[in-house]
Parts: sequence; structure tokens; C-alpha cells
Amino acid sequence: MYHVLVGVDEDEERARACAQEVLNLPGDTDEKTVTLLHSFTDNPGGASATQIASVRRASDFLDEHGIDYEVLESSGDPAESILDAADELNADLVVVGGRKRSPAGKAIFGSVTQSVILSSSRPVMVTGVVTRA
Repeated sequence: MYHVLVGVDEDEERARACAQEVLNLPGDTDEKTVTLLHSFTDNPGGASATQIASVRRASDFLDEHGIDYEVLESSGDPAESILDAADELNADLVVVGGRKRSPAGKAIFGSVTQSVILSSSRPVMVTGVVTRA
């Protein structure tokens, strides 16, 4: 059985792509459990993770395919939140969505995906956005 931690940011297409890759993992759907994690860096309205459109998009996809999941939320640095949750949950795999960014953009703004890849002691899968025909 896989326990997969999926880091979900604000982008709905990346969230769906991450959920799709969980479905594509070897094994039946009942052999996979997923934790969707959204880390708030700013939440003045007090929203919960289940109110975030990208989290709902990933949740809906997992529901449609019969994959058990739970939704967690945290606050603070997203990379640290993902790494901490992966350790606490003893996740078998961490899935994060990648996006294109210029080298200058990475230097100025950092990259959650890059930080997770470089700091994780667990396997990390980086997904791209699925292009629909």
C-alpha cells in the first residue's frame, strides 16, 4: 500500500496533474491512500484547505477514481510544511507540481519544488501540467 503526500498549491491544473499521477502509480486504487496538503502563506479570510479550488479539484479527481484521501492544511513555508508532513505521516512518496520558472525567478522567489527535491529523505515525484487535446 502506498501512502502518498501531495503538496497542493493554488493552481488547479497542477493539482489535477498530481492526482492523475497518483492514479497512474502501480497497483489498484484500494492500495493507495493520499494526503492532500495545502500550506497557507497568507490567509486573512481564514479559509480552510477544503475551500481552496485546487484542493477541491484534486479531491474531486480522487473521489471519481475511488482513491481514499484526507486533506491537511498548514501555514508557513510550503516546502518545510511538505517535508514535515511527509516525515510525520511516514509517506512512501511525495508528489509536487512543477512549473517553469526562469533562473532569475528561481533565485529571487525560490522554488518549493526544488527545496522539496533537495531536502527530502523520501522519493519525490514532480509532475507537469497535463495538456488536454
